[in-house]
Amino acid sequence: MPSDAQKGSVPKQWVHGLALLVATLWVGSLWGVGFLAVPVLFGSLSDKMLAGLLAGKMFTLVAYVGMGSACYLLASQLAASGRQALRQPFFLIVSFMLLLTLAGEFILQPEMAALKTLAQPADVMHSPYSGQFDLLHRIATGLYLAESLSGIALVLKAKPG
Repeated sequence: MPSDAQKGSVPKQWVHGLALLVATLWVGSLWGVGFLAVPVLFGSLSDKMLAGLLAGKMFTLVAYVGMGSACYLLASQLAASGRQALRQPFFLIVSFMLLLTLAGEFILQPEMAALKTLAQPADVMHSPYSGQFDLLHRIATGLYLAESLSGIALVLKAKPG
């Protein structure tokens, strides 16, 4: 018969194991989409507008995976450590990655979508809005890269136990 200490550690192990899986899903989706799928799209499709449309849909999906993942990771860290979680590197990295995700999805992407709408029926890159779009795209790319690199730190800080 398991002791009370063993009984109490099983749920904690499951919560931690799920946190590792969630972090892996988030970081894996960032890297898989941003550095594998999207370059393949642009390298394979002759229609760059279609490639951009599909890439945008994938990036939105990755953003929602990130938001859900961050919510779970932050909540489980707070449940495990209380207010001390606010000072832990893992918590800070997740918070930073979440802020980057939110900025990309709810600030930059709507602005880029608005420029695409203004440019219609032309491709935004062949319109008077191409400069603005290019700047926003570069900023979004920088945020995505920062989030992806932060994912390395997240994985390194996610210790089993």
